[in-house]
Amino acid sequence: MSSAVPYRVGFGEDAHRLEAGLPLVLGGVPVPGAELGAVAHSDGDAVLHAVADALLSGLALGDIGQYFPDTAAEWKGLDSRLIVQRALELVRGRGYAPVNVALVVTLDRPKLGPLRAEIAASVAQLLDLPGSEVGVSFKTSEGLAPAHVQTRVTVLLGRTEK
Repeated sequence: MSSAVPYRVGFGEDAHRLEAGLPLVLGGVPVPGAELGAVAHSDGDAVLHAVADALLSGLALGDIGQYFPDTAAEWKGLDSRLIVQRALELVRGRGYAPVNVALVVTLDRPKLGPLRAEIAASVAQLLDLPGSEVGVSFKTSEGLAPAHVQTRVTVLLGRTEK
């Protein structure tokens, strides 16, 4: 495929089991009132993990497990914003940048609607995008997976170099 392709589309998905006594962070935003938090090697931010994977997949650069393996002690408790920053460096290094992001979070509780603008703003800031270019949707599992969070992300990458 030609490196002159003006746009690329990336897709990312992440899920974590939830347990009591752990924090829940989504899109870099701590979720107040969450009784359950993500079980993970890093901070378990399913939104940012999916964002990073979407960035990487858009340019066929693999996935975050290749760059931040959960078997490596140095990544224990890692702030997922650093994962997104690294993925963004790789994308920009190949002459692309995010243009638009759409993300969907599936979580039964707590309700995330009050955090929509804050999560969108956090993701937009990380990706250096206007807030209007980050769409955030929330779903429930309809009781099928009450101890589970899942995020799906699509990103449009645009060429920055000719």
